[in-house]
Amino acid sequence: MALGENHLVKLPVAKDFTEFTGFFKSPDFSAIGVKFIWIQAITLAVVASLESLLSIEAADKLDPNKRFTPPNRELVAQGAGNVVSSLLGGLPVTAVIVRSSANISAGAKTKLSAILHGVLLLLLVYFAPELLNKIPLTSLAAVLIFVGFKLTKPSIFKDLYKKGWDQIIPFVVTILAILFTDLLIGIGIGIVTGLLFSIRSNFKNAFIIVNEEEQYLIRFRKDITFLHKSDLKKQLDFVPDGGKLLLDITRSEFIDTDIIELIQDFAIQSKHKNIKIDFRASEKYSNII
Repeated sequence: MALGENHLVKLPVAKDFTEFTGFFKSPDFSAIGVKFIWIQAITLAVVASLESLLSIEAADKLDPNKRFTPPNRELVAQGAGNVVSSLLGGLPVTAVIVRSSANISAGAKTKLSAILHGVLLLLLVYFAPELLNKIPLTSLAAVLIFVGFKLTKPSIFKDLYKKGWDQIIPFVVTILAILFTDLLIGIGIGIVTGLLFSIRSNFKNAFIIVNEEEQYLIRFRKDITFLHKSDLKKQLDFVPDGGKLLLDITRSEFIDTDIIELIQDFAIQSKHKNIKIDFRASEKYSNII
């Protein structure tokens, strides 16, 4: 079947410069108090920010020189660009991994490549809109699919799988959530999934317990929160009457109040159970016992 007009790019064609500048529209500030507008604006800001942060992370990994993009500066630049774009009647802009990867593949090494990219697009829209309107949308979709496949090739899934379930599951869940919902909801579900696995990892590896006969060692490996109270209490209860306990919390920068109270209560009980406690802590928590 032949391509129809609805299958092609549709850009307005200007007869002269005056008509071209007429395409730029000033914002309608009368809608600034509309609740729906604010909801849409906040949604776009969140999506654009997340997309930009994800894009620069991917671009940094593709960069052959392994440079680092400051995320704060990227977001400030994006915000300034969106302000100018909106004042001219344009759409929000974000960092796009397709454009970034195309620039890197073409040998681009500086920020000038992104600026020239925009300048060339503007010149083409002004001087050759009829040529752009002959591009099939399927061709653009094919480019996106090809670049996307290169960024999510099977080897990436294999590498994440080797790193453990806490890496591969949030990754797969995020992809599926985006496909079955939309970008904002999908990323939100991915973030929540990642946080749950992070909490789980922190919960499991927060402290270690070693014992030999009646001598016990409990060493805090990281920050301890109220989530660890039940498990820590269970381990402290294993220390027998007349035993010895080395409690080492020197590596913890933060210990929740519930945990401190639990340690203090155990120290009091240990006097009645003949349990000898060797307590080691940083200066910050040296007065717990």
